[in-house]
Amino acid sequence: MRLFDNINIDFIGKRKKLYVLSMVIIILGLISVFVKGLEYGIDFSGGTEVVVSFNKAVDLSEVRKAASEIGIGNVEVKTFGTTSENILIRTPLQEIALEQFDNLINKINSSIKEILPDTLFTVKERTTNSIVYTLPSSDSAKLVADHLIMNYFQAGVYSLEEGNRDVIVRVTVSDLIREGLAQHFKDYKFEIIKEDKVGPKIGKELRRDAFLAVIFALIAILIYIGFRFKFVFGVGAVLALFHDVLITLGFVSFFNGIIPGLNLEITQSIIAAFLTLVGFSVNDTVVVFDRIRENLKIYKTMDLKNLMNMSINRTLSRTILTTGTVLLVLVALLVYGGEVNRGFAFTFFVGTITGTYSSIFIASAFVYDWTIKKRKGKIEF
Repeated sequence: MRLFDNINIDFIGKRKKLYVLSMVIIILGLISVFVKGLEYGIDFSGGTEVVVSFNKAVDLSEVRKAASEIGIGNVEVKTFGTTSENILIRTPLQEIALEQFDNLINKINSSIKEILPDTLFTVKERTTNSIVYTLPSSDSAKLVADHLIMNYFQAGVYSLEEGNRDVIVRVTVSDLIREGLAQHFKDYKFEIIKEDKVGPKIGKELRRDAFLAVIFALIAILIYIGFRFKFVFGVGAVLALFHDVLITLGFVSFFNGIIPGLNLEITQSIIAAFLTLVGFSVNDTVVVFDRIRENLKIYKTMDLKNLMNMSINRTLSRTILTTGTVLLVLVALLVYGGEVNRGFAFTFFVGTITGTYSSIFIASAFVYDWTIKKRKGKIEF
């Protein structure tokens, strides 16, 4: 299927005005990045991941609502694995607040009082995330530990030595989540099957690795296109990719928190969207470059500006069809893909538009300007 067979748009002639437009958008985006900043997800800023296993399928929106009311920050909720009974809850919280800790300690005390009077146990030690109780005997210590475990607390005897009378109970973010969900899902049974913490040091390393992944991808593309075409083509393609990444990053920064239901925290899925848009953009650029190279061999005496315009116009049908189908899928993901996929879909949606635009008005236009200035309008393959 071909569209616009006889179209003849002077793309190269409009390049300088669009250089200015791109620069303005990039500057506004960078202002947003530096003023408003980027909000990092748990993957990069650190936090806690908790996997909750329910006894039957549960509505994600209800879990999200209950989790947001617990007081653990901006949470991310999605299914874990292949069943809808297992739910992954991510929170930026790594340690619970003192007031929350005291509330959980009161619940632990109430649980112990179900089997022992409060005169038979005392608090021996208390830290920011645990508490140690002393019981009358080693048997009562084992009894209390087992009872707390049955009530889903992270308890155990302090020591396996004979005569040990102490019980330690660890209090973490998962306990806070469990208590909050218990109030909301009274008709369900559930248990915490996994709890992982991502420290700030690991988050910093992940941010660095994500940045390096994008940079190495751009370098690899520069080398590949430089060998396949000419070095100037590789530089043009990489400049176009930087253009796409910067504009998309600006959109992510600006629209984060503005559109309800659209979470644009920098997470692994957002980084995946950036890497995907780099691949998509360079693919479109290579198609245009390939047609330019092909026409340079056929029309050796044609003016370079007319030749490049002709090449871009002849690939326009393919560009519109490819970009259009991708955008349709991304719109479907934005509307029906759920909160987890919307960040990826929005980022890739913006990147798809900028990638198509930059293939024509940045990559090809740069090659034209460079050739006119340095090679007097002549390229040979």
